[in-house]
Amino acid sequence: MKNKVAVFLAEGFEEIETISVVDILRRAGIECKIVGIRDEMVKGAHNVIVKVDEIINKEEIKTYDMLVLPGGMPGAVNLSNNSDVIDLIKYFNDNNKYIAAICASPAVVLAKSGVVDNKDVTCYPTNDFKSMLSNSNYKEDNVVVDGNVITSKGPATAFEFAYKILEVLGSDYNKIMEDMLYNN
Repeated sequence: MKNKVAVFLAEGFEEIETISVVDILRRAGIECKIVGIRDEMVKGAHNVIVKVDEIINKEEIKTYDMLVLPGGMPGAVNLSNNSDVIDLIKYFNDNNKYIAAICASPAVVLAKSGVVDNKDVTCYPTNDFKSMLSNSNYKEDNVVVDGNVITSKGPATAFEFAYKILEVLGSDYNKIMEDMLYNN
């Protein structure tokens, strides 16, 4: 089982897409670090402030198994404007490591990096975001997996997204779903 995940955080991140994913991964025993791209304390889109576990270090992050990019605005834009984030996304893609993005991040961050060109993807379903994915094959599904890339629609799909991450990492996601009363 692969078990080292970095969840990137930038000012304006979507809180539900971050905290629920981190919580679910940690419940499953995954080593999941909240990684700030600049600051130790990061304010979300709805004014929730989160203390990160560490500040981005490209060489250390390269040893991880997966990157997770929450959405939120302007969080996704702030991630896309960070050259370390874009470089790491390209590195993970080139090395067939997992990249997971939700809400605005598939369109704003992954499209900018080029890693979703010719891939099946989903994102927050606005025409603005869909148009950013013109080199991709947009799907209406809540969660889409194409090779090493996992994408999801938004806040209400955060649990489904997190369980899919557990599944691709080889974790017993059904046990976590059952323990959390998901689909009961």
